[in-house]
Amino acid sequence: MQGRSTATLYAIGSRAYRAVQQDNPLHISLFPPHLNSKLEFSFMLNSCLDIFDIRRNDKSIDQDLGLLQAIDERLAMYGWLTSTGVKFVIVVDMAGRPAPEEGERGKLAPVLGLRDSDLKPAFRALQTAYIRLLQNPFYTPDDHSPMAMANGRGPKSSQITSRNFIGEVKRIGDTWAPGITKL
Repeated sequence: MQGRSTATLYAIGSRAYRAVQQDNPLHISLFPPHLNSKLEFSFMLNSCLDIFDIRRNDKSIDQDLGLLQAIDERLAMYGWLTSTGVKFVIVVDMAGRPAPEEGERGKLAPVLGLRDSDLKPAFRALQTAYIRLLQNPFYTPDDHSPMAMANGRGPKSSQITSRNFIGEVKRIGDTWAPGITKL
């Protein structure tokens, strides 16, 4: 039996420029066996941005948006919205990684399904990594906006290039599994 695993982690910046909302991807991490599927996952990400907007209009919204959409019987997209409008998306591969070796099987309880609360530790860890990135005095989030790039201010890409942030996101994606309560 295989466990569920992370297929993709996204961080999407959401800022309003001249009354037009810009949803630019700040970071995309792909995990095996989906390393060569960036375009496919980018299309899936764009399809769930409307769901964020629909749920944002609900005034009783929690940070955890839960299941945004199930792509098929294998892939499911879950969302998290920060109070500053940054969106995190985790795509879960329900087929997952290969089953652990005999000695490692007893460490985690068998999982038959996936609850929304199973992803809260991963989302909290992602948000903490992003907050740590913002606390870095050398990182300026406004430089990563499409308008700043078009005006020649800031980097040539809207992607986050911090090695610490990228390493932390990779660690979260590699270690997350249903039933883990702290990352």
